[in-house]
Amino acid sequence: MTIASGPVIQVCWVVEDIEAAETFHSQHFGVGAWFRLPDIRFGPDEVTLHGDPADFTVHVSMAYAGDLQLELIQPVSGESIYTEHLARSGPGLHHICFETDDLDAAVDRARAAGLDVPQQGVMGGGLMSFAYVDGARWGVPYVELAQLSDGIRDLYAAIKDPR
Repeated sequence: MTIASGPVIQVCWVVEDIEAAETFHSQHFGVGAWFRLPDIRFGPDEVTLHGDPADFTVHVSMAYAGDLQLELIQPVSGESIYTEHLARSGPGLHHICFETDDLDAAVDRARAAGLDVPQQGVMGGGLMSFAYVDGARWGVPYVELAQLSDGIRDLYAAIKDPR
């Protein structure tokens, strides 16, 4: 039984300075056209951290390398798996993201497999639902499972091809 069978759509780094990380990826790896969403707040009615309501703010920046979305997340305030990652490991690779058509079923399968799901919630009033599965066994801190709406797919398409 697989947890998710959708494609890997994203690789994400948690960073302390989002502008510096954008510059690094652009200068050294040719990644350009970053799309930054500053001060994205996740409130206690939208997200849980270790099963409890959470309240935090992050800066998010996205770009594409071919068909793969690259994401940068800089914690701004509050506690999240992003602040935990920085405290434990410093800046670096945080997660890969698998798309799923049924997030609730994927989370149930993860838990049935004995995997911890430390953070989950919704973004943008339901544009995207997400859950993070502990991925340490696979050499990546987390595996994100994401169920995307047509609205977020449209945003991603505009970021990928900003014409």
